[in-house]
Amino acid sequence: MSTFLYRLGRTAFGRPWLFIAGWVAVLAVVVGGMAINGVSVSSGMKIDGTEAQTVLDRVADELPEASGGQASVVFTAPDGERLDTPERLAVISGTVSDVYDLEKVVNPLDAALGAAEEGAPGTPQENPPVDRPAESDRGQAPPYEPLLVDGAPVPGVLMSSDGQVALFQFQFTVASTSLTDDDVTSVVEVVERAEQGTGITVLPSDSLKALEIPVGIGEVIGLAVAVLVLVLTLGSLIAAGLPLVTALVGVGVGVGGAYALSTAVEMNSATPVLGLMVGLAVGIDYALFVVNRQRRLILDRGLTAKEAAGRAVGTAGSAVFFAGLTVLIALTALTVIGIATLSTMALVAASTVALAVLIALTLLPALLGLVGERICSDKARARRRAKVEAESHSVADQWVKAVIRFRWPVIAGVVTILGVMAIPAANMNLGIPSGATANKDTAARQGYEAVSQGFGEGFNGPLLVTAEPTGTAGRVTPELTARLLGEFQDRDDIVLAAPVGVNEAGDLAVFSIIPISGPSDEATSDLVKSLREPDNAIALDNQVQLGVTGFTAIRIDMSDKLADVLPLYLGIIVILSVLILMLVFRSIVVPLKATAGFLLSIVATFGATTAVFQWGWLSGLFGFDTGGPLMGFMPVIVTGILYGLAMDYEVFLVSSMREAHIHGQAARSSVIHGFDQASRVVVAAAIIMVAVFSGFIFSHDIMIKQIGFALAAGILIDAFIVRLTLVPALMAVFDERAWWLPRWLDRLLPDLDIEGDQLLTMLNQRTEANDREDIEIRR
Repeated sequence: MSTFLYRLGRTAFGRPWLFIAGWVAVLAVVVGGMAINGVSVSSGMKIDGTEAQTVLDRVADELPEASGGQASVVFTAPDGERLDTPERLAVISGTVSDVYDLEKVVNPLDAALGAAEEGAPGTPQENPPVDRPAESDRGQAPPYEPLLVDGAPVPGVLMSSDGQVALFQFQFTVASTSLTDDDVTSVVEVVERAEQGTGITVLPSDSLKALEIPVGIGEVIGLAVAVLVLVLTLGSLIAAGLPLVTALVGVGVGVGGAYALSTAVEMNSATPVLGLMVGLAVGIDYALFVVNRQRRLILDRGLTAKEAAGRAVGTAGSAVFFAGLTVLIALTALTVIGIATLSTMALVAASTVALAVLIALTLLPALLGLVGERICSDKARARRRAKVEAESHSVADQWVKAVIRFRWPVIAGVVTILGVMAIPAANMNLGIPSGATANKDTAARQGYEAVSQGFGEGFNGPLLVTAEPTGTAGRVTPELTARLLGEFQDRDDIVLAAPVGVNEAGDLAVFSIIPISGPSDEATSDLVKSLREPDNAIALDNQVQLGVTGFTAIRIDMSDKLADVLPLYLGIIVILSVLILMLVFRSIVVPLKATAGFLLSIVATFGATTAVFQWGWLSGLFGFDTGGPLMGFMPVIVTGILYGLAMDYEVFLVSSMREAHIHGQAARSSVIHGFDQASRVVVAAAIIMVAVFSGFIFSHDIMIKQIGFALAAGILIDAFIVRLTLVPALMAVFDERAWWLPRWLDRLLPDLDIEGDQLLTMLNQRTEANDREDIEIRR
């Protein structure tokens, strides 16, 4: 491996324009693909294999009119005033009519007329007349009534009895994932006109928020910090600029490619951003490792820039290759979970990592070829000579010697600290953030609270319930529909039940159910599970099978599924971790130690993330004011990425220790020497990662915010507490046993040579051959 990469690096250095032109062509193809195909992303998530998704897919097939995306708008009056004045009623009624006139919005009046003409067995009913439950029957449910204009109800609109709040609920003709920004914006523009000169406040739901790329000033600041660290680490603007350029090319190709494919592959809006986040971080880090190694070879050994570039790609490039491979395996392993949205996220992120590796091994040495000897200035060479004698007194040297000296207290302290940090993870609640957890100054939060006060929390999370007859008749009759409605309405945990429609075959009825409790309440989860029970009273009495879907049901199913698969996924990557690191380090102890350190890192990371985003610790510092559930996808995504990055640092740090050991140093001395050689660049790489990920913490998208925090915290924990502190302490404890491998296993495992020992042998043989040739010539 090292000899092949050495030749590749020298070739790219010697023919830079050929390799640069190749990558420019790839970038041009991606840009062309985006221009031709366009971009289509959504905020929706599909959780295949869950009951809620299965029911939703069935409704989409059998009654497509009822499966379109749902949205709502809340109208509120100023304090002490009412909405039902003639002027405001006229404005609200006109606004509702204008929304129904939009192309992709279902007009319930048109649907009813169409059904009457065609004689269909059942049709969607957006605002069926229902009796308002009495206060005594619905203890905590606020009373409400249809909004009346000239004695006629406005379709789809309910008003609280105090006249303060009106809730307009409507449906699109297509799924939320198929709506364009123009579709959403057109609705928002229509409803916001109701505010002009009326005193009415309009609060659109989150589903009416136009998609935005969650990248802003925070990400720019993070990138600026990364540039500063590069300059301080490499000591040159030219050298610091190369990792940045290569990283930007990598994310340009990776993220651009994802956008180009977004019209063909259903893609969540967070997917390309995750690729950007990971691609930037690993792209900068991988290039940093290669450039740093080239500069060291030039400054320490006096090699030419071309020879140093070849050796840097052969040695550090080998470490980059296998480090990138661990990230790829961790990310692609997410596809075994079987969730389409998660698989797409993982594959896009994995593609940016693969591109980062390829670019570090091809484009980077080509750019180094253009820079030539200028990669190290004369001042840098002079400074390096002056520092050689002082290296043994460096901070890194003093740190690692202190860690080794007090290794047992260090190990106990690290385990205790990370164990305490992990405690909040025991109460981690997975779900989907809603308006209840949005910031207080947002329309989503204000609308949620207005609906809760005016109608009850359940109106913020309606359920869609299907009923399929199991008896011999197998048909949904008007009598069956009426009985089901009555029994739904009689439950103490349901405030309102309304028919939505019946499919054309007449064997599937759909109902809208409003719980008394809120979307995130345990009582709502209990209601969903109760309705799904095959032996529940409603199903048995009416000989039907009930199914439940909707936002709340999807949240419950997603949380349960992801909680179930997380241990399985952890088991997969633990096994992979041991196998890959055994190949790389030819050791039993090192892989087990590395994996144990990762497990400590990940549980501490989940603990810190739970404390911040669920318990609300330091929430003001991170730009939110209400704690809530952690995004269901977050733990598995963060686990995959952190595993790969943790193994990156393990490979770069411990490979330097192994290199010193196989070149003759004793085990404990090799730990000190390897730490001195690699720790500075590992620290720089970790700071860069933290800076890049931290920039995403201030995104407006809560999922990106949580992932950014978890990755930044995870890198801080793993790099500085585990890799730079716990690892040298454990390596000192195991001493020579750290490199033990049974002989039979040693013969079976291939020699990957990431330390470049075979490359060094080849170069020495070549030097000896050249020396002999020179002697013969002189003779």
